[in-house]
Amino acid sequence: MRRSLALVLAGGEGRRLYPLTHQRSKPAVYFGGCHRLIDFVLSNLVNSGFGRIKVLTQYRSSSLVRHLSRAWPVSSSLLDQFIEVVPAAMNLGPTWFRGTADAIWQNLDLLRDVSPDDVLVFGSDHVYKMDVGLMLAFHRQRQADLTVATIPVPRSQARAFGCVDVDSRGRVIGFVEKPDDPPGMPGDPKHTLVSMGNYVFRTQSLLGELRRNASLEVTSHDFGKDILSSAHERMSVFAYDFATQLCPGESERARGYWRDVGTIDSYFEASMDLVSVEPHLNLYNPLWPIRGVQPWAGPAKFVFADRSSGRVGMAQDSIVGPGVIISGGRLERSVLFHRVRINSFGHVSDSVLFPEVDVGRGARLRRCIVDKGVRIPPGESIGEDLEKDRKRFTVSEGGVAVVTREAFGQTDEFDV
Repeated sequence: MRRSLALVLAGGEGRRLYPLTHQRSKPAVYFGGCHRLIDFVLSNLVNSGFGRIKVLTQYRSSSLVRHLSRAWPVSSSLLDQFIEVVPAAMNLGPTWFRGTADAIWQNLDLLRDVSPDDVLVFGSDHVYKMDVGLMLAFHRQRQADLTVATIPVPRSQARAFGCVDVDSRGRVIGFVEKPDDPPGMPGDPKHTLVSMGNYVFRTQSLLGELRRNASLEVTSHDFGKDILSSAHERMSVFAYDFATQLCPGESERARGYWRDVGTIDSYFEASMDLVSVEPHLNLYNPLWPIRGVQPWAGPAKFVFADRSSGRVGMAQDSIVGPGVIISGGRLERSVLFHRVRINSFGHVSDSVLFPEVDVGRGARLRRCIVDKGVRIPPGESIGEDLEKDRKRFTVSEGGVAVVTREAFGQTDEFDV
């Protein structure tokens, strides 16, 4: 692991998550009551023993950089360990990163500084737990030029992903982006291996692919479209089956759990899974913690128990972050981040409330995602009349209302 370098791609705009990405990059989006999406890939790398990590940023990176500086201040010249932020710097001309491959091409000095044998290229906007060391061991045992992290999904669902075709040894023999007829797995034709967007390259192979891609006149500079799609024609490429492993302390229920939370509905569904009695993603495993830090906010608090009037502060099947105050309101099947307040007779169900949201007296929220700092007016109702909601908010195909400050004319500037 000390002979490797991890590059975390964290410059994504995340258009499909708009308006949650209106003021922040996709890796900086909140998730799970006390984390941001980037905390998952960094936790997996650190828990796996990787100590040399570079995070490449670009789009609306201020809040992401702030979070990394506070939650991940890892640096030791004595141990040669670091998690460093790499800003977009136009190193090769007057253009920002034009794609995931171009982001690394413009920062080849990162590889020269470390001289790794292998380079890990990981995304930062997925939710999962993974022992990356097992993937690296697989990569080296196969003497692969490139190893692609994959996960088996039913063929009927694979049409939405980049699909990897492999032989009986796991060698990649084809790659198809969102095909109508996904290839089956050897010995299991009802399932297809799909790419997770995480790669391990032999360093010289990566340099060769980046050089080839940069020389093309027509390219989107994307790893999946322009490199992975044809890499098996030029080098030894293997697929690593993520479902073959479990992290320490995890139950069988967690096997193969990986979510691309790139849309409002997929983000919402992954959040709602957390409040089930036995969620697939365990945020309470001390042997494989999802790390990160939040602002100090004090402990959560539930007040008022006047059952005669219905003014009872209570929460059921929910996650509440530090500093949350349920002041005579009711919470059901929801995820609340720090310093959220639900006032008397307020009712929130099946929702995700970002930090510092204030739900006014008697307000009702159902199937909502409420952005940071929104003040829900007293008596407001959201999620009960979608036709009405569509005139004021963004409503997903699955009927999830995304509530922002702008919808209520609240233009105060908040940390995002």
